[in-house]
Amino acid sequence: MMSQKVRVRFAPSPTGALHIGGVRTALYNYLFAKKHGGDFILRIEDTDSQRFVPGAEEYIIEALTWLGLKFDEGTHIGGGYAPYRQSDRKEIYKKYVDSLLEKGAAYIAFDTPEELDAKRAAIANFQYDASTRGEMRNSLTLSKDEVQGLIDRGNQYVVRFKIEPNEDVLVNDIIRGEVKINSSVLDDKVLYKSADNLPTYHLANIVDDHLMEITHVIRGEEWLPSAPLHVLLYRAFGWEETMPQFAHLPLLLKPEGNGKLSKRDGDRLGFPVFPLEWKDPKTGEISSGYRESGYLPEAVVNFLALLGWNPGNDLEIMSLDELIELFSLERCSKSGAKFDYEKGKWFNHQYIQKKSDAEIAKLYLPYLREKEVDFPLDYIETVVGLVKERVNFVKELWDQSFFFFEAPTSYDEKVVKKRWKEDSAAQLNELIVVLNNISDFSAHNQEIIVKDWIELKEYHLGNIMNAFRLAIVGESKGPHMFDITAVIGKEETIKRLEKAVHDIK
Repeated sequence: MMSQKVRVRFAPSPTGALHIGGVRTALYNYLFAKKHGGDFILRIEDTDSQRFVPGAEEYIIEALTWLGLKFDEGTHIGGGYAPYRQSDRKEIYKKYVDSLLEKGAAYIAFDTPEELDAKRAAIANFQYDASTRGEMRNSLTLSKDEVQGLIDRGNQYVVRFKIEPNEDVLVNDIIRGEVKINSSVLDDKVLYKSADNLPTYHLANIVDDHLMEITHVIRGEEWLPSAPLHVLLYRAFGWEETMPQFAHLPLLLKPEGNGKLSKRDGDRLGFPVFPLEWKDPKTGEISSGYRESGYLPEAVVNFLALLGWNPGNDLEIMSLDELIELFSLERCSKSGAKFDYEKGKWFNHQYIQKKSDAEIAKLYLPYLREKEVDFPLDYIETVVGLVKERVNFVKELWDQSFFFFEAPTSYDEKVVKKRWKEDSAAQLNELIVVLNNISDFSAHNQEIIVKDWIELKEYHLGNIMNAFRLAIVGESKGPHMFDITAVIGKEETIKRLEKAVHDIK
């Protein structure tokens, strides 16, 4: 293992919205880097020009910025190892392709897609490798002049890595331990394509990790089959001493059934699988995001951190700094983590409770403006303090607090039928007189005086209070009754009582 500063990279492809599994990979890279005083680098792997999607790179940067995962180097901020976008590094890769060709560790192949399809049809489970390369059109079967002639005539070609058969390749993985794979199961992967003068992921990834002095490659389990090839490439370049340590993270699994979490699961069960809302530039389809769905970034980070890793204690609510302090790859699970989206809501609820009433009031303001509701901020803060424990999302505050901002225009029929008694109107008229005579309209003082009156008159407490709530709220919901009336004030309370007495039959 290298002795230099820890350097990790998050290296997404700009092929669309960033999946929540990719967000977790970025988070684990960030936590590991910061735990060890290292650097967290964004590298955009866009060598597959056919799959490039406009706006995807900007989306990735915005999503991780929203979550508070700050990069030390990257396409958007630069750094000492620039450029950080692979399409800007074409000339760098060509040198390393030529180096492998000169060493005999790679070869040029001219097989057309049609020829490859014909081979696949003729040979079951066809693989371009040591057992079949001798039958194909490549620089191992053609003369030097034939190869040069094809290149001069503009024939498209690829460069393939020449894998020697029957060799056990060892991958030392921090999470999974020693993984052994025989080279015979690997095909001669394409490393470079003349069609666009770009390397494939496999070559660009290795060259960039080496040149950017990456010390640890922390990525999803789906990349584990590529690890032996990457080990062999490091060896072919003579870079064994600088090979990064690997850590392959467990998959995020469907909430129900088996398999990897997909966008379809989110669509079916009603939860986002992307950090931010995404509009597909080709289809115009809009997919929901955690930010737009009302999740707080701290809650998303905390929730994701515990999907596949545990801190070794009973803690669940942890700030980013606490996660950094506790994080270790050794405590990551080998098996996949079920995506419990209901737990994600629970985390959001916890973080709403942790925030001050003033902070939540500011987040609530845009929703109130949509409703054309205009009240002083200190009033909104008071309301938030009374109802925030009842919600998982800020947007749910309206349903729990609308009656603080507007009088009911109708009354829930089921509640009227159940709670409005024959003598409710007469009793509420008496209550109006009692409330009118209260000078100190604090919740505590109201409660003492009203309950004394109920006891004196020998009325049924539940009947009075249920009718009172219906008159003030319009439904059978809300926080403590006298907290509501203390906030809306005496004048508004009496006005609502008078209206209910008149309207409810």
